[in-house]
Amino acid sequence: QVQLVESGGGLVQAGGSLRLSCAASGRTFRNYAMGWFRQAPGKEREFVAAINRSGDRTYYTDSVKGRFTISRDNAKNTVFLQMNSLKPEDTAVYYCAANIAYAVARSSGQYDYWGQGTEVTVSS
Repeated sequence: QVQLVESGGGLVQAGGSLRLSCAASGRTFRNYAMGWFRQAPGKEREFVAAINRSGDRTYYTDSVKGRFTISRDNAKNTVFLQMNSLKPEDTAVYYCAANIAYAVARSSGQYDYWGQGTEVTVSS
């Protein structure tokens, strides 16, 4: 089992940056592909980015390509989401998730474990 704890959210002005972190418990972190999702008020949870177990494959939703970067440090059991050039429409609760079966997964149903989320608010 994996427990995930996100941090790094906050209030930022449009154009600013934030770096989200997701710390995982357990010694099997390297066995899990990881993803970031977000849920804005009144909207469904949506995929943001994913990374495979070794960290050499990544995938992004179109709206964040060129602005967000997902990465991981398997030695520190942590996955990151660097968010640059933030826009008000990026405002949401951001969740990290872990899955053991898929190399790079874009559907929430493919993930086995979820964190509690960290809130990101981008002001205009």
